[in-house]
Amino acid sequence: MQGKICLITGGSDGIGYAVSRQLARMGARVVIVGRNFAKTEAAMQQIIADTDNPAVEHLLADLSSQREVRRVAAEAMELLPHLDVLLNNAGAIFLSDNRSIEGIEMTFALNHLNYFLLTNLLLEHLRKAPRARIINVASCAHESPGKFRLEDLPDPSDSGGYPAYKRSKLCNILFTYELARRLEGESITVNALHPGLVRTNIARNNGLLGRVVNFFIGVRGIAPEKGAETPVYLAISPEVESVTGKYFVDCRPVPSSSISYDTELAARLWDMSASLTAVGDPPAC
Repeated sequence: MQGKICLITGGSDGIGYAVSRQLARMGARVVIVGRNFAKTEAAMQQIIADTDNPAVEHLLADLSSQREVRRVAAEAMELLPHLDVLLNNAGAIFLSDNRSIEGIEMTFALNHLNYFLLTNLLLEHLRKAPRARIINVASCAHESPGKFRLEDLPDPSDSGGYPAYKRSKLCNILFTYELARRLEGESITVNALHPGLVRTNIARNNGLLGRVVNFFIGVRGIAPEKGAETPVYLAISPEVESVTGKYFVDCRPVPSSSISYDTELAARLWDMSASLTAVGDPPAC
């Protein structure tokens, strides 16, 4: 990874932090994106101390906000000459009805539209690398999304919660497969993964109930370092240098759910996401 440049969202904690530290230890230049300045700064300094790699930087953004996504993408392109690895990892579960600043259901806004918009904004920088890799952290939760109607995703009739999380993870995989089709013939690969049930603070935005959920995840879950194994594999392994449009579990490609292979559904999700994010429009001031 010497000379490689990696951008990792949600890099101040959990899986993102573990991946960032591992890639920095291998000599990569690592830029972590976090929401909280003190936490993200502390994570950056700890990674530098642990790895003796001074080429670790951070950017700040609330990635549920499209304006913030556009701003951090512009900052990344100004900071970096190119991008070899983009790890879309930032996400959360919202157990009640929450809305983004644009009025979109928060889980869908953060877990899917963030991936979609940031990736599209950074594509030209990824094209500047000899070979680039896009890695989307999804989940096995995509296998049971319940009633999945595209038109309901930005404003579902239910209150969100875990069903919204499962729908967002299906969106991650539909987006991965559709982007792989659109990038066919280019030197950019795009793959998705399930990291396992990992001990993270994924439900931290939900008060007391979120702390209870995180406690039980902590009891049953694996360590973030274990959850980082598959994204690190996808970032560095020569075995997957030309592999694209796949879903990985435990560093192996496996079939995803049958609905995730619906190409018409994926194309419609792309068009709706492009409309909701105004992809192609100039960044908001």
